[in-house]
Amino acid sequence: MIKKLPLALLVVLSFSVSSCDAQKVFKDVLTQVATQQSGELDISAGLKQALNQGVDKAIAQVSVTDGFLKNQAIKVLLPPELQQVESKMRAVGMGSLVDDGLKLLNRAAEDASSKAKPIFVGAVKQMTFQDATSILMGEKNAATQYLKKTTSTPLYQAFSPVIKGSLDSVGATKMWTQIITKYNKIPFVAKVNPNLTDYVTNKAMDGVFLMVEKEELAIRKDPINRTTDLLKKVFARQDM
Repeated sequence: MIKKLPLALLVVLSFSVSSCDAQKVFKDVLTQVATQQSGELDISAGLKQALNQGVDKAIAQVSVTDGFLKNQAIKVLLPPELQQVESKMRAVGMGSLVDDGLKLLNRAAEDASSKAKPIFVGAVKQMTFQDATSILMGEKNAATQYLKKTTSTPLYQAFSPVIKGSLDSVGATKMWTQIITKYNKIPFVAKVNPNLTDYVTNKAMDGVFLMVEKEELAIRKDPINRTTDLLKKVFARQDM
C-alpha cells in the first residue's frame, strides 16, 4: 500500500524551496505515486486475469463427459483398499463390472467440478496486492497454491453433496456396496469398507487443482498463452 506523503514533509518543503520549485517537487512526487499505484493495479489486475483464465480453461476441460475418465493425469482410480478387490474381480472375468464402477466414480467427479468456478472466482476477487506480488514472483505454481489455501474447505463442502448425489443417482453407491459385500464374504480376505464419497471428493479436488496448475504453468512459461496486453505486461516482470 502506498504511504501518504507526511504533512510535516510538505510543510518543510514549502519553506525550503521557492513556490515554483515546490510545485515541481509536488508534481514529481504525485507522478511517482501515480506511477507506483498504476503498477500495483496492473499486477493485481493481471494476476486476477491470469487466474480467471486458468480457472475457466481448467473447469471447461474437467466438467464435461470424460473430462476425468479420459484424462490419465486426473482419472479417479479405486482407493487403495479396493484395488485388491479390483484385481481379484478381473482375475475371475468380472473386469467389465469394475470398469463400469470406475466410470461412475469419474462421472461423479465431472459433475461436481463445475461447482468450483464460483468458489475460485470469489477467492480471486479477495486477492490483495501483496498476494498478487508474492504469486507473480513466487514458485511456478504459486497461484494454484493460493487457491488451494483459500478454497479447499469451501470446495470440499460444495463437492461432497454433489458427488454423493451423483454416486447415488447413477447407481455407483449401490453397485460398489454390492461389490464390496460380495468381496467381504470371500474367506480369509481383509474386509474393506471405504467411504467413496469422501474419496471421490478429494480426488475431484486434486484433479481440478492439477488442471488449474497446468494452465498457470502455460501462462508463466509461454508468452503465447498471455492472451491480453495486460497479461503480457505483468508476466514480463517475472521473465526478467
